[in-house]
Order: sequence, then C-alpha cells, then structure tokens
Amino acid sequence: MLKTRWLSSVTPATLLALVIFASTLSAAEWKEKVLYSFQGGSKDGSTPAGGVVFDSKGNLYGATTYGGLTACAIGGECGTVFQLSPPVQKGDPWNETVIYQFRGQGVNDGGLPNGGLTIDAAGNLYGVAAYGGSGDCVLLGLRAGCGTVYELSPPKQKGGAWKETILYSFPTAKQGYVPNGDLVFDSAGNLYGATSFGGGRGTTCDEFYGGNCGVVFELSPPKTKGGKWTEKVLHAFAGGTDGANPGGGLVLDSKGALYGTTPMGGNQLCNFGNGKIGCGIAFELAPPTKKGGVWTEKFLHRFIDGNDGAGPATAMVFDADGSLFGAAGGGAKGGGVIFRLAAGSDGRWKETSVYEFSSNTYGYGPAVSFFDSSGNLCGTTYSVPDSYSGSVFRLMPPTQKSKPWTMSFLYEFTGPPDGIGPSPYLVRDKSGDFYGATQYGGSGACGSGGCGTVFELTP
Repeated sequence: MLKTRWLSSVTPATLLALVIFASTLSAAEWKEKVLYSFQGGSKDGSTPAGGVVFDSKGNLYGATTYGGLTACAIGGECGTVFQLSPPVQKGDPWNETVIYQFRGQGVNDGGLPNGGLTIDAAGNLYGVAAYGGSGDCVLLGLRAGCGTVYELSPPKQKGGAWKETILYSFPTAKQGYVPNGDLVFDSAGNLYGATSFGGGRGTTCDEFYGGNCGVVFELSPPKTKGGKWTEKVLHAFAGGTDGANPGGGLVLDSKGALYGTTPMGGNQLCNFGNGKIGCGIAFELAPPTKKGGVWTEKFLHRFIDGNDGAGPATAMVFDADGSLFGAAGGGAKGGGVIFRLAAGSDGRWKETSVYEFSSNTYGYGPAVSFFDSSGNLCGTTYSVPDSYSGSVFRLMPPTQKSKPWTMSFLYEFTGPPDGIGPSPYLVRDKSGDFYGATQYGGSGACGSGGCGTVFELTP
C-alpha cells in the first residue's frame, strides 16, 4: 500500500496516476510466507546476519548476530547458526534447529556473526564473526578480539552435533579487524573476504577501531590435512582517494579478479555526519601475473557527490554481457540508485544509473541479488522508520536501447508479525521461488522491532 503522509500535496491528476500505479502493483505482488520467526534469548537466534543458503536436501542455513547462551564482552549474546528443514507434509511448518552457538573471545571462539554463509559441495558451511577469536584487538577498553573465519561441518550420523573449526583468527588489527559480509570460493578452494577495519593504512576511518580502513583478504587451505589455513592481505585500503571500510560480498570473474565496493573513501565530497569522508568506490583487484606477486587495485568508479550514488556497501553482480550491476544510496530522488558499470574498449569502466528510487514509495536503501533466467535484476530495498518495512523488487531491462528499465515491486513487507528490513541476499529454488531473511520483524519479542524472520516468496 502506498503511504498517505505525502498525498495531500499532489494534484488530482497525479493522485489518479498513483491510484492506477498502486492497483497495477498490487496485482503484480507475489505471495509471501514467513517460514520462521526468531524468538531470541538463550535457545534461539535473533537478527539474521545475512541471507540463507540451500543444501542439496533442501534445508536452509543462516547465521544470526545475536541470540544463544553466551554473552560477548562487547554486549549482547554471541550469536548462532541455524538450520531450517522443510516440512515432511505439505502445510506443516518448517522446523528450525540451532546447530551452533558462538561462545566468544573467552574461549577464543568467534562472536557476533557479521555475514551470511557460503556452502561447499560436501555441505560444509563457512562464515565470519565480527569479534572474538584469539586476537589482541581492544574496543572501548574491553578485549573483544579481532574476529574469525569459521567452518561448520555436518554430523557424520543423523542427529549428531555439527563441528566448528576456526579456520583463521585475526591476530592483530593489521591483518584485518571486524570481518563482514559473505565469503567467496575460487576454483582452487581459496576463500576471499573483507574486513571493515584494520590493515595498517588510513587514519580517518574510525577512531574506535584504530582508524585503519579495512582489507580484502585471501585464505588458502592447508596443503596437508589438519594443517593451518594461511591468510594474505591482498589490499589494505587507505581512505582519502582510496576506498574505505569495504562492505564484503566480493564477486570473482573467470580470470580470478575480485570486484567489490566500499561505502566510504574515493573523494572528500560526501558527509555522513563524521566529516567529509567520501562517497565510496567500486573497485577491481587483479591477481598477480607471477607467483608471489602483488594484487593490483583498479578504480572502476569513484562516486562523485551523491547524485550518482553514495555509500555502496553490498555485492555487485555480473550480467550476461560482463557488465557489473550494483546499488548505492543517494541519487537525485534520495532513495538510492541501481548502477551499471560497463568496460569500454579502452579498458575504462563507465558508470550509468539505470534506476533511481524515491524515499516516498517502496524504494529506499536498495541492494541487488541476482539476474533471473529472463535477464531481470532482482533485489531488495531496506526500510524507513515509521514509513515502510522494505521490499523485494524485479528490474526489467528495456526492449529498446533508448528506453528505461522497468521496476516491479514483488512484495512490500508490512512489519510484525511480518518481517522488517530484508537482507540484500536472496536465493532461488528450482521452481523459481525466492528465499531470504529479514533483520527485524516477526513474532519474537526483541524490543519493539522483533527478532527477524526467514521468508519465502512465490509468484
């Protein structure tokens, strides 16, 4: 439903157009079902940290930033990893099982998961925790740890316990501090990810985290079974004209290059309430041409002044032609933009805004997830307090080159007992149904906003 707080200022003709738009939109909406509402507390998770992933049996997995038995030093419970099993009979509810509860830095475990999960062919789950581990990082006078990368292995026998292995515990802030976002595998089994802080470069990013501006890292598996994974910092951001505080969610191309965004840095024109700290960048990290060489950073786009987008913090996706699509805040209408980066014959990338959201309708704080089989770009918008609770959208390419892209909102979240604030990362099943998580909402009693949900969208 369109909001009424601003309708008093429009003309009758505009109002008629809005009514027609609303009726068309309502007819196009998909059907949503809340598969699970988190309850928080010691027996359940709360605040899903990212989207969900499927295993080969149709189970869904995800992580929650809070919930569980153990309280972490920096406040709140340490978080969980959960499994959602589909119903045996049609109409029955999905069954949730907490398969791991993080224990925090007190036992050198991770705490407060800060991204979704990645799954391999054997059903092992991989993710990051923002804090905890054996590192020496101190936050507000408390030993919080520098964060971890973890693996969860399924039980060998049905009903057994999942096994957690800390693949890497960031030892100091120089190697990275506060890992975030989803991890990505390359064909050789290396994992890639990002940290919001640390790296030893930059002094303007955040005084509480030592000022350093974050890293992109590689984790290489051991050469012998039981050995240690090895971390390598591929790039440490410096802020200023460089990027700052990478958002995680990297994407790989066929040549092994990494692509991502940072919400800050790039220039000094945007002001997010903490000084002029930049509008953000889209970047490429190219692997070395010789073994042991350095990775090379290339700026695909520096966001200029907010009108072309500002603060990109989520993953980009490739289309069939090799162009990158991503999302950022800002834009002339204030609700954010979907942008395209296309490589020219001269090797330079050109940025184009393909759609701008208005904060007066369903759109605000967009993120992109994937292209569907028809070439439509699917994603989510977040939420605005006291206005709406986020949405899932489909952006259809023009049939003629000069025409605009066409937006269709598949679903608008309505708040408790429905979800609030969908994760940027949607997944599809074989039937084309969408699945995701919302950070808040649901039937749980976690403050006034709920503990979060996992949902299904069907056409």
